[in-house]
Amino acid sequence: MSESAKQEKINLLNFDRKGMQAFFVEIGEKPFRATQLIKWIYQESEYDFDQMTNLSKSLRTYLKEHCCIIAPDIIFEQVASDGTRKWIVEMGGGNKVEAVYIPEENRATLCVSSQVGCALACTFCSTAQQGFNRNLSTAEIIGQLIAANDRMGEQGRITNVVMMGMGEPLLNFDSVVS
Repeated sequence: MSESAKQEKINLLNFDRKGMQAFFVEIGEKPFRATQLIKWIYQESEYDFDQMTNLSKSLRTYLKEHCCIIAPDIIFEQVASDGTRKWIVEMGGGNKVEAVYIPEENRATLCVSSQVGCALACTFCSTAQQGFNRNLSTAEIIGQLIAANDRMGEQGRITNVVMMGMGEPLLNFDSVVS
C-alpha cells in the first residue's frame, strides 16, 4: 500500500477507548466492538483485520478499506551491556525520535517521546539543541510502545511506560493523555 493511501485511512491507534467507541457507533456498530478491537491490538498484538475473528466479516472488510493500524518503524538500535536499548524511531517526513527500553528483573520500562525536538531549550538537554519541530500524534506515541513490544516479543514485554523521551509531555497534553 502506498504511503498516501495509508495516510488517507484512519489510524486506529489515534483513538482512546471512548474515541474508539464513538467511531464504532458512527459507523453503525455497537460500542463493545471497541473493546474487542483494543484487545486484538494491545493484548494479542494483532494488526491484521482478517485475523480478528470475533469481528463480523463485513466489519473486517470495512476496517480494511477505511482504517489502518500503523506503528512507526525502529530504524536504529543501540544495545548496552545491561540490556538497555536505545532506539531511533522514524515518524515519517524525516522526523525521528528516541525511545529507550530498560529491562529490570521483573519488569521492563519504556521511555517514549511526546514531541519531535523540544521548545523549552533547557541548557542541560541535548534534545533542546535540536529545537522544536512538532508534537507527536496519539498514534505516534502509542506506536512507540507497539514497535517496542513487537521488537522485544514476549520475553521483553513492556510493563511500565514513562514520558521521558524527547519533548515536554505537558506541552502535548491532549495526545499524551489520549
